[in-house]
Amino acid sequence: MPKLETFVISRQELRRILTAFGVNEKKIEMLFSGLERAHRHVNVIAFSGLLEKAGLDRESISNVLRRLGIDDLTIRSILTTVDEQKIMAETGRLFNAIIDFQ
Repeated sequence: MPKLETFVISRQELRRILTAFGVNEKKIEMLFSGLERAHRHVNVIAFSGLLEKAGLDRESISNVLRRLGIDDLTIRSILTTVDEQKIMAETGRLFNAIIDFQ
């Protein structure tokens, strides 16, 4: 079983980082709201998704994760998993479609 690691960042530090990457206040508040709904404890895949929804590109997301102390190999794996989840979600939507032949 892989080792579970916890990375901690203060609200103030995260706001500073997001502002440096050009994320506007409305999107920062949206991201913080998502984190609050998750009781301020979220897995890194979901966190990366929230960063993406806030408008950060992959390079910026990678930089945020690096600032948390996550290594490049792990970051690559995280972003691949995010992509795989998107594909699974899209595929699931297709499989839930109903076709009626008459």
